[in-house]
Amino acid sequence: MTVTPSEEETQYSKALVEYLGQYLTPNRKANIEQVLGARTRFLTVVLEDIFQSHNASAVVRTSECMGLQDLHMIESRSKYGTNKKVLKGSNKWITINRYKEKGGDNVAVCYESLRKNGYRILAMDPAEDGVSLLDVPIDGKIALVMGNELDGLSPYAVKHADAKVRVPMFGFTESMNVSVTAAISMNILMTRLRSLDVPWQLTGDEKDSLRLEWYRKCVRRCEIVEKEFQKNFERRGAVQSPSK
Repeated sequence: MTVTPSEEETQYSKALVEYLGQYLTPNRKANIEQVLGARTRFLTVVLEDIFQSHNASAVVRTSECMGLQDLHMIESRSKYGTNKKVLKGSNKWITINRYKEKGGDNVAVCYESLRKNGYRILAMDPAEDGVSLLDVPIDGKIALVMGNELDGLSPYAVKHADAKVRVPMFGFTESMNVSVTAAISMNILMTRLRSLDVPWQLTGDEKDSLRLEWYRKCVRRCEIVEKEFQKNFERRGAVQSPSK
């Protein structure tokens, strides 16, 4: 559920972005704006019970590189693990939503959340009865769901998806590694998406929120810097330049 910030919260955030921006180089700020302009929540990826950390980390890294902002991890049987050498810091810049309640119906919870946010849920399955990603209609938000390295998707995840889709393949082998499948799938869909006249980019409010989040991550000892800013903001309604 999206919570609309109050006018005071909005003013605080804008003033804080301006203040923190004084600690960043012009090139750094320009790079952040470039990435924000290419970011999307129109497409998201869901991983169900991935148990090899290098595969999960590779999908995180590819998602960030391809411009996806959100990733969803269902952890009913396998915990999401990370491999720092594979991640290369990519997890710092994206939003990872985890569904890991012990004994809970995590797939159902994830699916419900996705549908509330307007996603059509597509289950990745190499079977020929699935629709090729080259032919999937891109007329609304898409959540691409992928299963684990051994069993693929659970029957529940497939049954309750809106459709089955597949990567077109032309060899003897019936499936690919999950991280490779994710990379190819994202490339196909993002290439198609960026060529279409659909509102795939982030909203202004989403950009503002992420800009502040990323500025905070870029400024060294940001907690101390922000505490000083907050004191000035609350006492005088204004802040001094960090150079003073």
